[in-house]
Amino acid sequence: MTRARLLMLSLGGTITMVPQARGGIAPRLGAAELVASVPELAEVAQIEAESLARLPSPSLAPENLVAVAARIGQAFAAGADGAVVIQGTDTIEESAFLLDLLVAGDRPVVMTGAMRGADAPGADGPANLLAAARVAAGAEARGLGTLAVLNYDIHAARFVQKTHTTLPSAFASPMLGPIGAVAEGRPRFFARVQRLPTYPAEAGPPPPIALLRWAMGEDGRLLAALPGLGYAGAVIEGMGAGHVPAGAAEAVGDLARRMPVVLASRSAAGPVFTGTYGYPGGEIDLIRRGAIPAGLLSGLKARLLLGLALRGGAGRAAAEAAFTPYQ
Repeated sequence: MTRARLLMLSLGGTITMVPQARGGIAPRLGAAELVASVPELAEVAQIEAESLARLPSPSLAPENLVAVAARIGQAFAAGADGAVVIQGTDTIEESAFLLDLLVAGDRPVVMTGAMRGADAPGADGPANLLAAARVAAGAEARGLGTLAVLNYDIHAARFVQKTHTTLPSAFASPMLGPIGAVAEGRPRFFARVQRLPTYPAEAGPPPPIALLRWAMGEDGRLLAALPGLGYAGAVIEGMGAGHVPAGAAEAVGDLARRMPVVLASRSAAGPVFTGTYGYPGGEIDLIRRGAIPAGLLSGLKARLLLGLALRGGAGRAAAEAAFTPYQ
């Protein structure tokens, strides 16, 4: 039986970290070293391992993931059957969604990492890496876009969230739940998600997009400053189903006349409403003032989609079209 061909790219993160002389752990191991540490990978696939960065994930930027998407595209064009991307867990939910938006086609892309350093007792990196490779090499994962595989759970990129700072079970998909699991050494899928439109990596990284989480009593005074700070658009994480205080609604409308503004929710799950609450500051009022509902997307992911939609100087029409599939 012919083994699948996988591209395995490492960006760094806890899975690559070992102790350093000045204290704490830091990224040190490369992709080839990670692969060599899990001999069972050789039974799963023919692996081409590359280290594109050795960074903790808070230091990753969209530009890094645009480069990853371009490299995956090259590998797929050369015949690779799938890809595994290794990075720190702090920003996996954002990186996974970016790759879901930037890598077209049916071949699987799987994100993974670890909650414990490589030298820690019970390090979860090797198990996560092997599970991710098994998912990426399997035919069942085709057509599902980018997936995140951690703690044996398989998550769809648009729903996965990091929900704990320390547990190996830190990742969840509050909107849907995991769409599958790796059990007895093979991927088992419980649900399938529809692929949504993708964007070319060749168009480069997104412009800066502001993300503001609304809190009780916030009056919106920060909004007027955003255009002068170089932001191309903004995402507001409103309260509940997409609400702000009545006194702040005018500030939201003023900003929406100057740049695309997307309305998300600060809640962990659930869609932004579009036609229920008609009071000042409710979602009906804010949409009438020009806010674009984020649909099912969290604020973190809405920010990334808005940025890709606004590349090349595109405006409100492009932003509205980008969010329509997520309603």
